[in-house]
Amino acid sequence: MTAYVFNPPAVQSLAIRGHAERFPINRLFFVGRNYHAHAVEMGKPVDKAVERPFYFTKAPQTLLDSGATMPYPPETNNFHYEMEMVVAIGKAGFRVSHDQAHDVIYGYAAGLDMTRRDLQLVARDKGRPWDLGKDIEHGSVCTEIVPMPGHIIDSGAIALEVNGQTKQSSNVDKLIWNVREIIADLSLFYHLQPGDLIYTGTPEGVGAVVSGDKITGRVAGVAELSLHIGPAA
Repeated sequence: MTAYVFNPPAVQSLAIRGHAERFPINRLFFVGRNYHAHAVEMGKPVDKAVERPFYFTKAPQTLLDSGATMPYPPETNNFHYEMEMVVAIGKAGFRVSHDQAHDVIYGYAAGLDMTRRDLQLVARDKGRPWDLGKDIEHGSVCTEIVPMPGHIIDSGAIALEVNGQTKQSSNVDKLIWNVREIIADLSLFYHLQPGDLIYTGTPEGVGAVVSGDKITGRVAGVAELSLHIGPAA
């Protein structure tokens, strides 16, 4: 048995609807600016004819279950929600073709990509990495995984409320790059593995929350989530 100088981190995992077993998490991938209206509100319109998707990652340790309370993170005064549909990968895949993308899908979830927007924009404008703005402790919220092996979701309402007031309302059919295209492109760069999660992007309407706020959201036909924003860490 291997001995360590301290206990290694526990395996991150999510509940699976209808199953006693849990879904072990490998990596967290995020697609940037994947709804036209959101890209415009961020001041960076996307022309699919000449661009391809781009990605960032977060540590699996940032994962937080839906329904939890997240402390307001340090070193920000502009903490944003981003509601997203999440694809759970269940099979290994490398250079997966568009037509075979469904083969690697285990299921779906609803998620939040919580963002220190002030830090992200400073980094973006200076050409620096986004880590401090995006890779936030407890900042990758996710519901249970809903098994849908081999199923492609091409449409469905996606929405978010803060304290009961609607802030985001769109449809996943407005994704610039759809689920098949994301899997095919991302798998050119990475050997996708069981346990990978892909957050597919957020629609327009992102905005700030403060301590005491309650976020609710949903992806139709998948799941509903909630998150409480607690006192500052």
